Amino acid sequence: MGDVKGFLKHGRELPSRRPVPVRLLDWKEVYEEFPAEHLQTQASRCMDCGIPFCNNGCPLGNIIPDWNDLVFRGRWESAIERLHATNNFPEFTGRLCPAPCESACVLGINQDPVTIKQVEVTIIDTAWKEGWVRPVRPSRFTGKKVAVIGSGPAGLAAAQQLTRAGHQVIVYERADRIGGLLRYGIPEFKMEKRHLDQRLAQMRAEGTEFRTRIDVGRDISVEKLRADHDAVVIATGATASRDLPIPGRDLNGIHQAMEFLPLANRAQEGDVAVDDVAIHAGGKKVVIIGGGDTGADCLGTSHRQGAEIIHQFEIMAKPSDTRPSANPWPTWPFIFRTSSAHEEGGERVYSINTLEFLDDGDGNVRALKVVDVEQRTVDGRPSFEPVEGSERELEADLVFLAMGFVGPERPGLIEELGVDLDARGNVVRDDTWATNVDGVFVCGDAGRGQSLIVWAIAEGRSCAASVDSHLMGETDLPAPVRPTDRPLV
Repeated sequence: MGDVKGFLKHGRELPSRRPVPVRLLDWKEVYEEFPAEHLQTQASRCMDCGIPFCNNGCPLGNIIPDWNDLVFRGRWESAIERLHATNNFPEFTGRLCPAPCESACVLGINQDPVTIKQVEVTIIDTAWKEGWVRPVRPSRFTGKKVAVIGSGPAGLAAAQQLTRAGHQVIVYERADRIGGLLRYGIPEFKMEKRHLDQRLAQMRAEGTEFRTRIDVGRDISVEKLRADHDAVVIATGATASRDLPIPGRDLNGIHQAMEFLPLANRAQEGDVAVDDVAIHAGGKKVVIIGGGDTGADCLGTSHRQGAEIIHQFEIMAKPSDTRPSANPWPTWPFIFRTSSAHEEGGERVYSINTLEFLDDGDGNVRALKVVDVEQRTVDGRPSFEPVEGSERELEADLVFLAMGFVGPERPGLIEELGVDLDARGNVVRDDTWATNVDGVFVCGDAGRGQSLIVWAIAEGRSCAASVDSHLMGETDLPAPVRPTDRPLV
């Protein structure tokens, strides 16, 4: 490493977030600029640790110490080459990934880990600015045609790898724009869509074809799709939302998070005025059921729309500020975290369960009947038992369900293809990412279940290698993960 004592001389530093009153006035990303010299100092904290667990914490297998060292030495163009060798879209992961690499950092055993994620995003932002990100066109064409269904991170990664291998790749997307959840779901304040657009421009220049407003299984038959292509990749994601089937669920004012968030995205695309979206939190009492990232996205969006008051529910107890003894390094630490959206306001309520949605008499939700819970183990399984005497009502006229996803949507593509599903509702794949249907492969959340963007990209890359081998008999494409691989736990 360039500075073998960097971790002894410098503490962890991250870019500042813009002041809350300022950033609530717009939808731009929340972070201030971070000086390049400060970042180089942060990169110098990477130790010459011998066995870099960060590489294992990242499913992409990013060779993180290499590009940390290159950044420290000011060799930015070499750094992006090393980063792109394992990651197709570092501008996405550098903004949206929760950074399991940092939780696996050796330095993190007894102090703050290296700011890996910030180094990553700065490398790619610098590369775009300097014009170092260029189309990578194939050196030969195979004459093979591949359909990729879904344009989220898994589908885009698979498409880019297969295009560069010389295949004709067509990406089918049912929405009116390419990007999947990156386009419609991730708020602008977490990732401005210009980052997505510039990557898509590169992919188009490489030869990838994108077709929007095509719902395979409805707008085009599965039989025709298979007949027109030599291989099919399912990358539709896990878009079936978990519901809350309790009394009053059918009242007006109760929505899935993914009914709400895409509307705000469309406003930022200019499809509708910001204040004219069909579901708007302005002046309302909002309750978000679900304490994860999707819930935080609803929180930040509601703040920007001018919600009167916001409560975010989590059935689990509040995590501790430090690692529990049963959750040691290098596993992902289950600790209390404050996102930018939580910093902006709202009340986080832990150990709470919703029993009923209450009617205002006109078919609209007016309140939630809730109860405090405590976690116990019943028959070897965790159970949330109500606390006696804790039942109460909480006013609300807008409720968002952000409780995760239960697999891919079945009507249409999945049912018509006839692919096997596992007990969790995910598409079954073998060791080569192949389904039970000949020539049909699956990657990303559609096969894994709800997961992280970094896993989606890794699966897309690995699936592309299998598809290439299926079509050509061999492949030189990298395969960083297997279908059975799981995060460090």
